[in-house]
Amino acid sequence: MKILMAAMGLDIGGAETHIVELTRALSRMGHEVTVASNGGAYVPEIEAAGARHIRIPMHRRSPALMVKSLGLLKKAVRDVRPDVVHAHARIPAFLCGLLQKRMGFPLVTTAHWVFAAGGAAGALTNWGDRTVAVSEDIKRYLMDSYGVPEERINVTINGIDTEKFSPAVSGEAIRREFGIAPEAPVVAHVSRLDESRADAAAALIEAAPEIAKRCPGAVVLIAGGGDVFDKLKSRAEAVNAALGRPCVILTGPRTDVNAVCAAGDVFVGVSRAALEAMAAAKPVVIAGNEGYMGLFDETKLQTGIEGNFCCRGCPHLTRETLLEDVLRALSLPEIERQRLSAFGRQVVLEHYSVERMAKDALYAYRAARAGGRVVLSGYYGYGNAGDEAILRALIASVRAISPQARITVLSRNARATQKSFGVEAVPRFSPVKVPRALRQCDLLVSGGGSLLQDNTSTRSLLYYLGILRLALRLGKRTFIYANGIGPVRREKNRARVRAAAERVDAVTLRDPDSFKELRDMGVARQDLTVTADPVFTLPEPDPERTRTILRENGVEGDYIAVSVRPYNKGGAGYFDDFAALCDEAARRFEVTPLFVNMQGAVDAAVSESVRRRMKEKSAILAGDFTPEELMGVIGESRAVLSMRLHALIFAARCAVPALGFVYDPKVRSYLELLRQPSAGDGGIDRDAALEALAGILERREEVTASLTALRDELTEKAGVNGKILRKLLDV
Repeated sequence: MKILMAAMGLDIGGAETHIVELTRALSRMGHEVTVASNGGAYVPEIEAAGARHIRIPMHRRSPALMVKSLGLLKKAVRDVRPDVVHAHARIPAFLCGLLQKRMGFPLVTTAHWVFAAGGAAGALTNWGDRTVAVSEDIKRYLMDSYGVPEERINVTINGIDTEKFSPAVSGEAIRREFGIAPEAPVVAHVSRLDESRADAAAALIEAAPEIAKRCPGAVVLIAGGGDVFDKLKSRAEAVNAALGRPCVILTGPRTDVNAVCAAGDVFVGVSRAALEAMAAAKPVVIAGNEGYMGLFDETKLQTGIEGNFCCRGCPHLTRETLLEDVLRALSLPEIERQRLSAFGRQVVLEHYSVERMAKDALYAYRAARAGGRVVLSGYYGYGNAGDEAILRALIASVRAISPQARITVLSRNARATQKSFGVEAVPRFSPVKVPRALRQCDLLVSGGGSLLQDNTSTRSLLYYLGILRLALRLGKRTFIYANGIGPVRREKNRARVRAAAERVDAVTLRDPDSFKELRDMGVARQDLTVTADPVFTLPEPDPERTRTILRENGVEGDYIAVSVRPYNKGGAGYFDDFAALCDEAARRFEVTPLFVNMQGAVDAAVSESVRRRMKEKSAILAGDFTPEELMGVIGESRAVLSMRLHALIFAARCAVPALGFVYDPKVRSYLELLRQPSAGDGGIDRDAALEALAGILERREEVTASLTALRDELTEKAGVNGKILRKLLDV
């Protein structure tokens, strides 16, 4: 690959060293790497590795510099023609993100640290097509603070060159350069000496007099430069003057960090610098601005790995605790020193190889380039279990075909959808984000569910058709996926649906009545395919989780699952009839009616209204449940009484007998498809409903066998949706 890396600069620092090591490893693997940055001490090492360096001043948030950098970066992209651009800090990522919208290259970013998430700084943040986080806690931070979907984050490590940082490397040249006696105890520290990074250096300087008192001849050796270097140097000179000798030595920025580590007997620091010292087989005290872990040993391994040895979440660093651990490390018996040193190096060898870091980066590059971008449009983010189950199945289908595809969902509650499903989501009515998502996508999938109907309202129909029309106008591939069509009553609306159905790339329908509806509208295309609801492709529910839910809701023994919904045409009398039916079922069949709310609070109010009218004992699921959990509860019931279409589909998916109440033609259509009885069309025929319920319960074994065969058939048909999706994704 041709890889263009964009960084702020290449002076001394952990992120900069990461870039250098990654560039070396990728170059060794045969990839062509160009690094764009403001330059710095590591430029010769970049060029020695066979990479090219382009100087672009992306190191400051100055409007003038950023405008200049944008022009230079644009020229670099045109010259290099990279397969992927990899940005390593906020400003480079922001500038690359601006260019990506115009130039269309895949963009990967690396999060080396945590950043302010709000205000102007937050607005400057762009995480690209894929984000590489250098630790698990940074991954969680990206998800929580920026809403980056989990599926777009890869966790890597700070890879360490274990030949460069090795017990075989000598520190004698460093000791000679700074006049340190061969036998003098040395506490080494390497860091960028900025305000946000220099707490450990400052604490070491403050502790130096006591270290010198307890360990005669001891030296504190601090390598690095930054915005507080002069302040720290002044303080070090004062300490040295008081002691009458050079006890604290500040070297300034250096590229021979491995020699600095080798010169020390104990190392103090965090993150990459700490890992480099561990690779050099030095006892290491983990300490920095984020917190304090102390002298590293087996008990601190998991905490270190989870936080990239940065001490996030650890107690605050103090001079006293640092002094105690440094003195302890300097006085270790030789056998204990060797044991700790060997353990630290082994940790690096096992967990922090440069090769793994390079492979992680390559995985992110390929993921950013592969799989395409898919936008999913439907009735998502409303808390409706049926539609959320459809979304779950759709995402799984895309993932099975193209694991690296970037999925964006148009959702009423984008944040909740993103959190629940681990994909990107944008507000479905956003006049900015929706067109942007469609411009950037390769394929729009509209479905499933009954999206193309005017029974709810013409406005709803126009929304879904509008999304399809915009995608078509932008030249995107489009797929009406497992839709239930109709009813569409107004002639003008029928013409609109007909036009859309003729223009899209593919149409699949979840039932034969929807096929007939499109034919009646005049849709003549010959590739209309009747498949099945995507829910039939979902995996089996977890039986242990189902038992827990039932136990927590006090449900014991046999029960029937009851799903009701608002129904304006029925009035209060409708719910009186429903309550009487549940009472009679409870008495006659010795079951508990368990109310299952398919759309959260919307259905809960109706469930409680029906329960208040009942005389027999009933139960209701309290709390929020995933579609899979609701399917599990339905799957363990004796039978299902439902107004909600997807409660009937869940029942069929689990081969449970069901009785449907037809409030909409789509319910009648699916009951016919499932060969399950109706309890009334627009109202409840209580006697007929009881007779039908008695029939399916008395013949339950026979009905279940029939449903099992039908379920298998529908599952196979639902799989056809995925086959067509594969063709459209061009995988």
